Parts: sequence; C-alpha cells; structure tokens
Amino acid sequence: MGSYRICVCFTRKFRITEAEPPPDVKEAFKKYSEGGVHMTAEQLRRFLVEIQGESGATISDAERIVEQLLQKRHHIAKFTRHSLTLDDFHHYLFSADFNPPIGSQVHHDMSAPLSHYFIYTGHNSYLTGNQLSSDCSDVPIIKALKRGVRVIELDIWPNSTKDDVHVLHGRTLTTPVELIKCLKSIKEHAFSTSPYPVIITLEDHLTRDLQAKVAQMVTQTFEKMLFYPESECLKEFPSPEDLKYRIIISTKPPKEYLEAKSFKGNNSQKGKDSDEDVWGKEPSDVTADQESDDKSDSDKSDHNQDDEDNDDCVKSLHPAEGPAYKRLIAIHAGKPKGGLKEALKVESDKVRRLSLSEQALEKAAESHGMDVVRFTQKNFLRVYPKGTRFNSSNYKPLIGWMHGAQMVAFNMQGYGRLLWLMQGMFRSNGGCGYVKKPDLLMNMGPNNHVFDPKAKLWVKKILNVKVYMGDGWHLDFKQTHFDLYSPPDFYTRVGIAGVPADETMKKTKKKEDNWTPVWDEEFTFPLTVPELALLRIEVHEYDMSENDDFAGQICLPVTELREGIRAVPLFDRKGEKFNSVRLLMRFDFV
Repeated sequence: MGSYRICVCFTRKFRITEAEPPPDVKEAFKKYSEGGVHMTAEQLRRFLVEIQGESGATISDAERIVEQLLQKRHHIAKFTRHSLTLDDFHHYLFSADFNPPIGSQVHHDMSAPLSHYFIYTGHNSYLTGNQLSSDCSDVPIIKALKRGVRVIELDIWPNSTKDDVHVLHGRTLTTPVELIKCLKSIKEHAFSTSPYPVIITLEDHLTRDLQAKVAQMVTQTFEKMLFYPESECLKEFPSPEDLKYRIIISTKPPKEYLEAKSFKGNNSQKGKDSDEDVWGKEPSDVTADQESDDKSDSDKSDHNQDDEDNDDCVKSLHPAEGPAYKRLIAIHAGKPKGGLKEALKVESDKVRRLSLSEQALEKAAESHGMDVVRFTQKNFLRVYPKGTRFNSSNYKPLIGWMHGAQMVAFNMQGYGRLLWLMQGMFRSNGGCGYVKKPDLLMNMGPNNHVFDPKAKLWVKKILNVKVYMGDGWHLDFKQTHFDLYSPPDFYTRVGIAGVPADETMKKTKKKEDNWTPVWDEEFTFPLTVPELALLRIEVHEYDMSENDDFAGQICLPVTELREGIRAVPLFDRKGEKFNSVRLLMRFDFV
C-alpha cells in the first residue's frame, strides 16, 4: 500500500498490485498446456519452438528452464512437480534473466579482416567530464573497457619539465594523468569483458626523445600482448580471432608529426552546442541542428593530427630496423596530400586509417558517399566529434555506420540518446565490441559498384512490436520519485534509429496512477535496411506541469532480436541497468 499526502488532513492510498498475465500469455498457456492448469517441459518446448522461434530448443533445455524456475520461485530442491502453473509461466516470460530479448554469445564470423567490423570506439577516453576543465584519469578508461569499448584514445604531451609523458587534452585546463598509469590500467582491464583486440589510438605531440620513451613504456608494459605487423605495409589486416588478447597501436608515423603543425585551429571559439536535456535531443534532430553551426570549425577546433601522410611504405621493415616508436604502429593513420577524393583512394598494397570530424564526414557523405563506402571495405575510417562539443556531447552515429566507418568515436563519459544508440549497437554479438559489418556494406558489384547510402530502397522486412506491460519501478525508485501526490503515469516510446527512411518514433497511451502499467499496444515498423536498424525503447512518466520524467531506456539491434514474447530490461540515463525495471514485449518479423 502506498500513501500520498495531499494536504495536512487528507491522504490518498494506492495499493501496488501485481498485474496479471496479459491475454496473449494466458492464451499461449491455455493452448500449449492443452487446457490444463500445468504446462509440462515438453509443452514448454513446443512453445519455445513455435512461438519463440527457438527451433533448436530440446526437451532438456525445457526441463532445465522448469527446474531453474521452480527452484528460484519456490526454492524447491527436490521437486514435487515438474511443470509450470500460469503464474510460473508468466514469471518465466517476464524474467530478463530467463528470457532476454537478445542473445549473450559471440555469434558473428570473427575470422574476417579487422576492417570488416564496426568497433566500439572512445574519444578522449581519459576525460572524466567536459573537454575543457575536467580531470584526466585512468578511471574512465577502465569503465570503458569494462563496457566492451575496444578503441581507447590517448592524447600524449610532454610534462612541464619535458622529461616525461602526460595524457591530457592539450591547450585546455584539464589536469593531466601520467601515460604509464593509463597503459598499466589498459593492460589490467583490456580483456575483462571481451577477448578481442584493444586498439590504442595515440594523438602524439612529442619530441623524438619522448617518442622513444613511449616506445619503451609501451613495449615493457604490454610485452607479448603487443601486436607487431610483419611488414610496415599490410595488404590486409588480421582478424579479431587472430588478434585475441592483443594490443594494437594506431597513430601517424613519427616523421609526419614532425612535419605537421603542432596545433591547428582556434580553441577560443565558444561552444555552440547547448547542454542536452536529461535524455538528449532526438537523433533525427541532431544533424539538422548541426547544419547551422559555423562550418569553419569542422576540422580546425579538434586539432586532430591526421592531416597528411608522406609515409613511404617500407615492406621489408623488421623489428630490428628503424626507430622503435615507428615499429609499434600497426595501423598507420594519416591522409594523403590533396583533396577528399585523394584521401579516399583505395591502395591495393596498403591498409591505412583516415580520420574525419563529424562535419567532414557529413560533407564527404554528401559528395562522395559511395567512395567512403568503397574506402571502408578495406581501410579504417575513424569519425570524431567536432571540437566545439565542449560539454562532451555526441553526434549521430548512424551516418558513420551507413558509410562503413569502423571507428565512430564517442565521448563515453556523458549520457543522452545518441550514446544510447552507440550502446545499443554494441549489444550485438555478445557485447564483445566487434560487430561484423552487414554484407550490403561489403559487397562489390560490376564496375566497382557498392552500396549507395542515398539510394531509395524497397522495404526488406517488417518488424511488429507489441508492448504488453511494465514492472519494477516500485522496487527501484522511491514512492514519491515521479509524483509527490499519486503513483506515476507511465507511457512507452518505441521507434527505430537507422537509415533516414526507417527512422520513426511512436508512443503508447499513458496509464494513470499505476506502478505496474498494462498498455497492450502494437506497433509496425517497415524497414528498408534492417541490418543497420536499432529498436529504441524509452519509458517516461507524464507530468502535466513540467517536463516528463525519465523512467528507463534501452536500444536493441534489430538483427539480434529474439522473436516471441520477451522480457526487456531497462537502463538508466548513463546506461547502467536497473535492478528490477523491465517491460514485457513481443517481437515478430514479417
């Protein structure tokens, strides 16, 4: 029973009741239990195969579910029965542990070259907050690695006495952290979540002496974990499977740093990005908002160093030859002299990494979209936030993914809808940080024809989503968190992030004064490129006088969705999973 005080002499009381199973669950139980009051393991197996799309489900799988569920619910060690009641069946379906919406295993082919994967990528991975005055630390690096991030960016600068190396955001008020501390933390936590390779991208502002010191630090810290390429020019990069438990260094070869200007751009500009509200702008609004920004800051304000690549490929370089620092570099960064067309040129005997700011990518997508796709079939493209994102906000990741960009670099220390999309994409493939790019981005047709991100396509698949009910808020939130005077009025927003033709957002009706809302509403989403689609789910609490309150979110890759009735766990704004909050939903493909 919950009590809400309206005034000194009047209190409203509401009973928190457990919602009964929705009609679809009751009907499924009735059908597969053949009208009985208990469902046997064999009847459950038929349900798993026919409704849940689990064609490989065996009788032993079903028996294990029954056994574990009865033990959890009723603490029965020696079972007096081996079947489920309707309540047991509903509990099973509404448990994110027993019945999650996506799988948890790595299932993509991990034997293709590294450039054939989207890679979970951080930007300025060492920052604890904003880009101008926050502390630099190894803590956000550790957090990122534990979440499955596989690309860590470090800006390395001389310390004040020029005899050691610090990590910091240069020419800002950020407080530095020692490079060696970051390297040791990477070594300790690199493979705590995923066995697949960690790439360290270095933005280097060092003298040759300090580069030699970095080479020594890196070599001594990582030892045999460090991947050395067999030759300076790789025609094709090894696979994630080949590179398990390895550390890969990516930066510009040393002589390019010496020739490049030490700093490009004017950091005196004031950021034009207003702070996002508690859950951020709608992804569909982001690009339009950016177009009004000063176009001149697209590359200048980030002082990113991938300017030009004068490196001559030396195919016979072995570890005993050449500077130690240069030998560390497995993925060469930089772009050739000339314009964008030249930068996107595919060379048969060389794999390289090109970096573009979010705005530079938008311009490239406008004029050379298919060239970008062609480039990323073999080479690495890293996209990074524009320099005026002082508040560590992010940009729309789909533009990069649509064009095959492997490293869509994000500020991981913030929160908001755009970061939720990034987290959603990398829930794919068991959360290992590597997602195999869909065939449509890798296929090469006659006359070198590749996927055209601008092309209008036919609907390939239809996703039907039914939102049954929600529960768990009364366990994870204080009684008065959403409303001082009554239980919450929840509604759910459901939609698609993906290619522009597929993007949409819909919502249920609100359910008033109810901690366990039942909506029982269905939505249909036609998809032209389901391979790149993310299902967005958000719950909000309606507030008549102020902004609606946030009550949970999750993004799920459409290609990973398990058909049938599923329990969908919700996460907070920062991407941390709630203990109890979840939705009961159904997914079907046509």
